[in-house]
Amino acid sequence: MGHYTGGDVLLASVRIGGPGACKVRPVVVISTGENGNLLVCPVSSSPSFDGPSIPLSLEDFARGGLDLFGESYALTAYPSTIRPADVVGKKGSLLPETLAAIREALPASCRPPGKGHRRR
Repeated sequence: MGHYTGGDVLLASVRIGGPGACKVRPVVVISTGENGNLLVCPVSSSPSFDGPSIPLSLEDFARGGLDLFGESYALTAYPSTIRPADVVGKKGSLLPETLAAIREALPASCRPPGKGHRRR
């Protein structure tokens, strides 16, 4: 089992939205919980039609990257929690400013405390 931090881009089995099968896809780690679980946002080659999407390109990576032929999008409307055991591999890490933009676009209830936003 690996150690993952905010901004890591992983391959993991996740479900986008409601019911349906899980699919191995890229995800961005938003934060890690005390129990070791990971709050992640899925990445897709298409933007979300019903919520915010943050575009990602190779210039957004500090290390590594995805096999991008065009833009990909962090689907911030669909955060989910996964176990480290669900991770298939690590693809790279995003720049801090890219992670900050993704965190700001998350629903307020999903934003990790003390990570660049203000609670009222």
